[in-house]
Amino acid sequence: MFTPRQYDNVPFQATLSSLPQPYQQDVLPEIKTRISSLATPLLIVLDDDPTGTQTCHNIAVLTQWTVPLLQNELSTTTTGGFFILTNSRALPPSEAKSLISEICQNLAKAAKLVGKEYQIVLRGDSTLRGHFPEEPEAVEALLGIFDAWILAPFFYQGGRYTIDDVHYVREGGILVPASQTPFAQDATFGYKSSNLRDYVLEKAGSRFKDEDICSITLENIRLGGSESVAGKLIGAKKGSVIVVNAAEESDMAVFAAGALLAEQKGKRFLYRTGAAFVSARLGITSIPPLSLESLYHGPTQDLGAIKNGGLIIAGSYVPKTTAQLQRLREARGRELYVIELDVASLINTDKEADRVLDLCIRDANQWLKDGKDVLVMTSRKLIVGHDALSSLSIGGAVAAALVKVVQNITIKPRYIIGKGGITSSDAATKGLNMQRAMVIGQAAPGVPLWKCEESTSKHSGVPYVVFPGNVGDEDTLANLVERWAIQS
Repeated sequence: MFTPRQYDNVPFQATLSSLPQPYQQDVLPEIKTRISSLATPLLIVLDDDPTGTQTCHNIAVLTQWTVPLLQNELSTTTTGGFFILTNSRALPPSEAKSLISEICQNLAKAAKLVGKEYQIVLRGDSTLRGHFPEEPEAVEALLGIFDAWILAPFFYQGGRYTIDDVHYVREGGILVPASQTPFAQDATFGYKSSNLRDYVLEKAGSRFKDEDICSITLENIRLGGSESVAGKLIGAKKGSVIVVNAAEESDMAVFAAGALLAEQKGKRFLYRTGAAFVSARLGITSIPPLSLESLYHGPTQDLGAIKNGGLIIAGSYVPKTTAQLQRLREARGRELYVIELDVASLINTDKEADRVLDLCIRDANQWLKDGKDVLVMTSRKLIVGHDALSSLSIGGAVAAALVKVVQNITIKPRYIIGKGGITSSDAATKGLNMQRAMVIGQAAPGVPLWKCEESTSKHSGVPYVVFPGNVGDEDTLANLVERWAIQS
């Protein structure tokens, strides 16, 4: 029986100070030069929930993947790439694999019609929850075997660091090994490994052995730069998994530059990464969080919506979300109208669920019209099933209830915040009927901000915040709602 290695908490600042100095050369011009070439394939990011856009701006995200829609996006995107929101993390493994297969088939058809080359990135959770190895296997089944899989979950804004192959989550001044965090106890995607080599063996030990896994170390990145990274990638044996270490954004930029160099020398990689790799690979630099005032300038300004309340929809159950919701309620007090949906009632009978939701929808519309910000949240007691699949089923029923709320909000909110990956995905695609949106920036560090101008989308033009369940500190959500409040 496989037993993963165990690691202690380590001090954040002392650990980072003990590492080699970051690579001194700015590799961004190198990346931009390479991706500006028409010979560089477009980057198509299959995002297993919508939070993968959290480090990007001025890039499209599709929530549908018909061949005509993909054909149009491929033909109008000259360089760079775009996102496809799969929301596959909300599905059982077999359905997730089928979904990825369908998207890859449609991509292949659309790319052939427009004569474009493309490259797949499977953007996954920076705390290692998701369908691994099922999704990479589904891609390979359609697109052929790659030279190697790349595993790179680093995400600076969320405090996720990979050092000596061990993946950590920052909690204040401490780096906590990922397997010792609440994320590792996930009812569907739980794991016991913090060392990413062990994680691969834990999740895919029937396919890989220890000798099939190698690393791009911080020494490779910081002392050797992109040329060193490219050499390691080119020298990796076919069929391996390559773990990428990173402790700040410049590390991921150096890795991305090296990966581009290796690809242009003929290598072909399949990426399973956090959000940081995507922005690094696309040469996107961070911008400050956007203000609400800046979003309502221009021809699509809706003065009526500005006077209405903002809507926060919260379904995530991770402890960080629960703490953020509590802080939001404390901070906003009477300025926030709170509707708490009892999950036991939502999954009891259809009649009981309808009664609860009808009351919620009535009250939410009235308070939004009166200019009051409204929080619709699920009760905080986590109800799980007897196994992973039944837990997913319960989660699906709760998600469907939140979608019904969004669908029946008739008052155009000043903004909408979806709290949690699955919640924000379903609210966007099923609740608001978005098919294509633009990622215009961030509402807070690591918190994506979308805008959909489609006439067929409900509440078209309203700023839509994709707020991950596991990002920020206890005050991040409260601070955002306060910044975006109507000032009396």
